[in-house]
Amino acid sequence: MADIRKEQERDELHRVIWAIADELRGSVDGWDFKSYVLGMMFYRYISENLTNYINEGEIEAGEVDFDYA
Repeated sequence: MADIRKEQERDELHRVIWAIADELRGSVDGWDFKSYVLGMMFYRYISENLTNYINEGEIEAGEVDFDYA
């Protein structure tokens, strides 16, 4: 019973997310929107990894309170 409810909630969440994405996209072509979103996700991935890399280097150098972010 709980599994069915979880599945229904997940399906509803997916529908809501897609509706929000469609509303945000507006009249922009889906491919252009997809390129923009994927570019932003890639930028975030690179930024987070660079921050972690710098933080690890500084911690290894003895700066335990250092936080690049």
